[in-house]
Amino acid sequence: MISKQDVEHVALLARLELSEEEKELYTQQLNKILDAARALQELNTDDVPPTAHVLSIQNVFREDRVGQHIDPEKALANAPDREENFFKVPKIV
Repeated sequence: MISKQDVEHVALLARLELSEEEKELYTQQLNKILDAARALQELNTDDVPPTAHVLSIQNVFREDRVGQHIDPEKALANAPDREENFFKVPKIV
């Protein structure tokens, strides 16, 4: 159970100024959220397999293939600045 003092403590840590009405409202809302979570804990999930996603999905990747590549001179032809066979860009910190 979340108390009004808990809400005040979190507001203090977050440097938030809350009115008395907001403190009451947030206390009620947070307790409703916790009640909903408690209700979920009561569900029987023995026959439910653990999953990482609600849908059965897979990553679809293409197979790597060796193929024709662009000539480095053509790729770097319009480069504003280059160093050997690489694009040279400004350092960003």
